[in-house]
Amino acid sequence: MQHIHILLVDDHPIIIEGYENTLLTSKKENQILHIHTANDCDSAIELLRRAAKEKPYDLCFFDISLPGSSDGKLTSGEDLAQLTRQIMPKAKIVILTMFNESFRVHSIIKQINPDGFLIKSDLTSSELAEAFQYILKSPPYYSSTVNNFLKKSVASDIYVDDINRKILHLLSQGVRTITLREHINLSMSSIEKRKKQLKLLFSVEDGKDETLIEKARNFGFL
Repeated sequence: MQHIHILLVDDHPIIIEGYENTLLTSKKENQILHIHTANDCDSAIELLRRAAKEKPYDLCFFDISLPGSSDGKLTSGEDLAQLTRQIMPKAKIVILTMFNESFRVHSIIKQINPDGFLIKSDLTSSELAEAFQYILKSPPYYSSTVNNFLKKSVASDIYVDDINRKILHLLSQGVRTITLREHINLSMSSIEKRKKQLKLLFSVEDGKDETLIEKARNFGFL
């Protein structure tokens, strides 16, 4: 028998239930699934660290939009995926998201290089079942929207690194620029430089932080 250890992370319990039911009903006869679930970064971190010491996961499914960790260090499924790469390098990572903008898709692929990438608006039970078996044997598996984006050249390929994403997240939480140093280990000049780069990247013409946050949110980075 093939024992497969799986982590499902999404902030909507009913969605997790749907994923879990699909995987259990579509598994092969020789497969036994051991499924753990989490609804936020904190509970996912706890499960990941425990599994890394005991029995690592074979597959981890991460939604991108998640409640951040209580210590503010992890703000999304992307951060969880990167943590998983560090502590559980053999685990296959599957990203599930509602974001379907080309630049956002390319950014996630650059940063995480997931074994599976599924856009929720594309997803059906049969595709999830197909993707699951495919990723186990010969990843990667990308849904149709992701594949279409990868086939096209992207004129403005927006890529936001970890620190810049944290700056965006903190600004969106109401943290003032002058106090960002309390959360990010950079000099104030470095933080200001990064903010200027972000405003150029997102074409913020009025120079306002509020506009930057709004554009970052529209592009799916918040």
